[in-house]
Parts: sequence; structure tokens; C-alpha cells
Amino acid sequence: MVSNVTIVLLVLTALLIIGVIVLYFVGKRLQKKQEEQQAQIAAASQSVSMLIIDKKRMRMKDSGLPASVLAQTPKLMRRSKVPIVKAKVGPKMMIFICDSEIFETIPVKKEVKASISGLYLTSVRGLHGTTAKPVPVKKGLRAKLKQKYTELSAKMEK
Repeated sequence: MVSNVTIVLLVLTALLIIGVIVLYFVGKRLQKKQEEQQAQIAAASQSVSMLIIDKKRMRMKDSGLPASVLAQTPKLMRRSKVPIVKAKVGPKMMIFICDSEIFETIPVKKEVKASISGLYLTSVRGLHGTTAKPVPVKKGLRAKLKQKYTELSAKMEK
């Protein structure tokens, strides 16, 4: 006779295995889709010189982006904060959505050479000198303890 506890554990194990398999294939599909989008962004990018006026992390609906851009974004994305850069390109003021990886390196009130794809800012190079390096953030107690733990576990494996 099989007890009720083992039946419940077997069912939970089967559900977890099925969940992991589903997440694996969904993740693989999303990764493929992201690679295609990155290729499209790289193909459509152009180099422009601009004066960075301001940069902030703000909600898309509060950022001042065109209504057509807001209509195309999913509802959850409208409420999340995204890196927004206001810049003067030629005689025109424009608002760009910035890549989160380069957001901290963008200098404010400086002229830069930027690579853009539509309203998406993908890379920035300093026009007069170099761009500012991001200031390293102070580590908290938890981060320090985690780093020590990983170092000690690496030593133990050796």
C-alpha cells in the first residue's frame, strides 16, 4: 500500500518536472526572439551627434514619449520605470529610451556621438573626451558577506 504522503509527493514532483520543462522551452523561444530583435536594432541604427540635456528613470506614460509609442507598449511596461534621455539633436529636442546597460555612463550637459535606432539609444561615445565612468556603488553588508562566501567556497573546491 502506498501512503497518501508519497502520492502527494509524486504528484508534486511530476508537476515540478513538467513546469521546468515548459519554462526551458519558453525561455529558449524568448531568447531566440530577443536575438532577432537585437539584430534588427543593429541593422537600423545610425550615428548621430547630440547634446544630452537630462536623463532620468521614469514611467513611460510620464516621460513625454509620443502617443503612438505608448499605444504599442504592453500595459505592464507603461507603469514600469525605464531610462529616459532628453537630448537636443540638431535644432530639435527629442526624448529617447535608453539601453539600461549604458544609462549610467551617459554624461549630462555634454555633447556625445550616439548610436540610435528609432527612439532607442543603444550606445554613446564622447565627442570631446571620454564619457564618464559610473561611480562604484558602496556594497552593503549582505553583498560583502555573499562575496566572502563565494570566495571561500571557491577556495574549498580547489
